[in-house]
Amino acid sequence: MHFAETYRGVRVVDLSENIAGPLACMILADLGADVIKVERPESGEATRSLPPRWDGESTVFLTYNRNKRSLTLDLTSDRGREALLRLVATADVVVQSLRPGVLDRLGLGVEAMTARRPDLILCSISAYGQGPIGRTKAGYDALIQAFTGIMAMTGEPEGNPVRSAASLVDISTGMWAAMSIMAALARRPRVDGPQLLEASLVDSGFFMLSHQLMGYLATGRVPPRLGSAAPSASPYQLFHTADQPIMIATSTDRMFQRLCAALGVEEIAREPRFQTMRGRIEHREELAQVLESRLVQESSQHWLEVLDHAGIPASPVQGLDQALATPIGRERRLVQPAEPGRIPGLQLLRLPMDHEGGAPRRQPPAVGEHTTEILAELGISEDDSQADRATSAS
Repeated sequence: MHFAETYRGVRVVDLSENIAGPLACMILADLGADVIKVERPESGEATRSLPPRWDGESTVFLTYNRNKRSLTLDLTSDRGREALLRLVATADVVVQSLRPGVLDRLGLGVEAMTARRPDLILCSISAYGQGPIGRTKAGYDALIQAFTGIMAMTGEPEGNPVRSAASLVDISTGMWAAMSIMAALARRPRVDGPQLLEASLVDSGFFMLSHQLMGYLATGRVPPRLGSAAPSASPYQLFHTADQPIMIATSTDRMFQRLCAALGVEEIAREPRFQTMRGRIEHREELAQVLESRLVQESSQHWLEVLDHAGIPASPVQGLDQALATPIGRERRLVQPAEPGRIPGLQLLRLPMDHEGGAPRRQPPAVGEHTTEILAELGISEDDSQADRATSAS
């Protein structure tokens, strides 16, 4: 079976915004599901307004909404709510990220949806979960990084806590949500009734720190900010060379001995304080100073070639543009051309599991681009749709 045929015949209703929910739905869309994105009339999903832009379109929206169809509905109107419930009746999965309680207030909660589709898979994504406390709080990726301790552990020891530039929490939550939906689809033949799934940013944030969290449970010690260094290995951090920094990572005693040999400082490996990993961690700063005093004598390219020959993991510290232009960046072919559409020359990122690059890459839809055809599929006439829009505008 072709990669994009995996979930052909599965319909997903995407009631989510921002990154986590749309990513989960896009993964399913890339796998062949018919994903219908329900958006507000005119303005559409919130990320459509975010910069930067590609030919007038938000790159955040473009990143997570390919291979979907867009349906605009006014969910504050009776016709809009009825249209959504008729759509749910045809769906296998609904993904929603509205604040907990919003769907219930609209009359579109679990009971209303499962009355139309008794075996529905409903995945709810929230910041702090659906518990009595968590359901009252709004949150975003950066707030969860601050809340869970990610920021407190990130940055230089004497500097301020730092947010990761990557949206680690949003993206990992989207992947967890997609995996939970895949599991629910797999067990569906053996389950009676609906399956209610939950994915929360706060759970994902804590799990991103899983080995640090386990270390804390075992020792009672919270890992400090170490800059580029690792808490459980040394030398495993950024080092300056004669021109620009490089990252070196060693994880065993033998690897450390090979590093010292490659740098021409074999005597360092014989020093008692550096002979074990525990010793190197305890004397991390002294070791870094000794190694860097040697590394600054030659260029980064010189040392990268030397370390590569010695089998020592190392990398230049480079920008995104530089990384994409490297032979490895080109070899991976992560950036792929989208199918021709309304944005000329649009390029999109393949899923990291889509190694053949064979999934279709239909361009993300315009707001309401497929409203007429989807309503027709539901047996709702264009006259009814126009009447609903007129009522909403009045």
